Amino acid sequence: MTASRAEPTGTARQDLLFYLQSARDALLWKLEGLTEYDVRRPLTPTGTNLLGLVKHAAGVELGYLGDTFGRPSGEPLPWLADGAEPNGDMWATADESRAFVVGLYRRAWAHADATIDALPLETTGRVPWWPDGKDEVTLHHAVVRVIADNQRHAGHADILRELMDGTVGMNRSNTALASDDPAWWESYRSRLERAAREAADRDG
Repeated sequence: MTASRAEPTGTARQDLLFYLQSARDALLWKLEGLTEYDVRRPLTPTGTNLLGLVKHAAGVELGYLGDTFGRPSGEPLPWLADGAEPNGDMWATADESRAFVVGLYRRAWAHADATIDALPLETTGRVPWWPDGKDEVTLHHAVVRVIADNQRHAGHADILRELMDGTVGMNRSNTALASDDPAWWESYRSRLERAAREAADRDG
C-alpha cells in the first residue's frame, strides 16, 4: 500500500489503511522545509517535538502491527528495550539523523501494511507489553489503536508547526481551513479573545 490513495474505497481493510496512511503522510509533511534544529526542538514543557513524534510512531507500528502478531521486523529499537531511559522514543539524539528516523518510519509502514494485507482482521495476537491475561487483541482492534495514536500525534504536529513558523493545514492538498487570508485570522482570533474575556468577566 502507498501514500497515493485519494479516498477510502469502501471495504473495512481499505478504509483502515486509508486513515492510517493519511496520518503517516501528515506527520512527515510537517517536517518539510525545517532545519535539523527545528524538527528536533522541544516546544512544550514536556518536550514534544516533531521528529520525536515520528520516531515514536514508528515504534508503535512495529510493535502493534508486527510483534503482536508474531511478525517481528528485525529493526533494532534500543530506546524501547528493557532498561532504556524513559521517553527515549519521543526524541531523536544528535546521532539519529532525520533520514534515519524517517527511513525507520517508512519501513515500519511497509511492515505494518504487510501484516494487514497478510492476515484476516479477526486474527488474534498478543501484545508483549500488556499484562498476562489481558494481552489478547484482534488485528482490527490493533489497527484502530494505531490509527488513533498516529492521528493524535499528527494533531500534535499540526500545533507544533503552527507555533514554529505559522504553517498550517491538514495535508498538502487540503488545508481544511476557513480562509487563507492572514487578516481574516487576525480578526477571528481577536474575536475569540474578546469572547473569552467576556466569559471570564461574567464568571467573576
